[in-house]
Amino acid sequence: MTDPKSEFLRTITARGYLHQCTDLEGLDSLATVQRIVGYIGFDCTADSLHVGSLVPIMLLRHLQQTGHKPIVLLGGGTTRVGDPSGKVSARKLLTDEQIECNMAGIQQVFERFLTFGEGPTDALLVNNSEWLDNLNYVDFLRDYGRHFSVNRMLSFDSVKLRLEREQPLSFLEFNYMVLQAYDFLEVARRHNCVLQLGGSDQWGNIVNGVDLGRRVANKSLFGLTSPLLEMASGQKMGKTALGAIWLNEERLSSYDYWQYWRNVDDADVGKFLRLFTELPLNEIMHLANLQGAEINDAKILLADQATTLCRGTDAARSASRTARETFECGGLGSDLPTVDFPREALSDGIGVAEVFQLVGLAKSNGEVRRLIRGGGARINDVSVTLENRRVTTDDLDENGVVKLSAGKKRHAVLRPT
Repeated sequence: MTDPKSEFLRTITARGYLHQCTDLEGLDSLATVQRIVGYIGFDCTADSLHVGSLVPIMLLRHLQQTGHKPIVLLGGGTTRVGDPSGKVSARKLLTDEQIECNMAGIQQVFERFLTFGEGPTDALLVNNSEWLDNLNYVDFLRDYGRHFSVNRMLSFDSVKLRLEREQPLSFLEFNYMVLQAYDFLEVARRHNCVLQLGGSDQWGNIVNGVDLGRRVANKSLFGLTSPLLEMASGQKMGKTALGAIWLNEERLSSYDYWQYWRNVDDADVGKFLRLFTELPLNEIMHLANLQGAEINDAKILLADQATTLCRGTDAARSASRTARETFECGGLGSDLPTVDFPREALSDGIGVAEVFQLVGLAKSNGEVRRLIRGGGARINDVSVTLENRRVTTDDLDENGVVKLSAGKKRHAVLRPT
């Protein structure tokens, strides 16, 4: 189609969010004449989302900022089944108590990105357990199951890839796409929702919901997906050597969150500025074209902007200040990850391998050995050369702590108590 007429589609197209749409021209026409309601579902598989969920969250934010109404659908019901999309094996089944705990944990992040309330464009939070928990199985099969073709369901990637690799796919998981389609129908009925958004791995599930709405309720519904992102290195978005980059402060400090964005590959800077900040596109184009050492200025701006959106202005400023004190001034920034340790144990001395694992700078003895042999392990900015070195109270600096470093970018503090 030609350039979109609606502000929403113009915005997400220009910033790189658009991958597929069931009827792009129809959605564009509707969005120019009325306020649309759109939703994204988030299953509660952990007590925090990670940065891999930022694209859909930002999609909802842009939907709201262009005059439409976003719905956050929490999968209190579907989490009990488990989405097979992109998985090589079944998800671990969680108890109801675990799901409730996870739901409470992930709710708080949306308040940073969306405005909730009673207004016409204010965001709404709903839980699909409201309609899934009390379904009558036989009635559900009779009323809705007859609208699903098993032949077609077998053709969707979430199923086809598992079968091609001869990896087990349980009947429980096979039901997931039916439940997600039913979610769309229920959100349409209850909240006049006409649009489901999601990652490209959800395309088949979304199309099923569009079809079910047409067949059962004669509703014109739309589906839109964003591309699944990979880093320039080929690594999956949100995954690092030390684990997921969590959005909640309880799971990952604001300093570490800031550092994640500060350390992205040069080739990712422009794309990430478009997706994860709200800077003007002409400014982003200039920043993405910076070369050499100047690209670091763009990375710092990316880190500042992305952290401000997720953690707030104060957290971003504090993380930036800590990074400046640590890297530029050779000091000890106040936001560095800090681990308390009994002073009496430190008096006896603890092995350097144990210390580096204790503060989260390594996952194994072998990783610490490789750091030492590569010259990347430092204590109080002095390289560690002996693999059997012990850390003792003699290593306490003028602040009464021990600064530990793995390479040039990762630091932590050991504090005796």
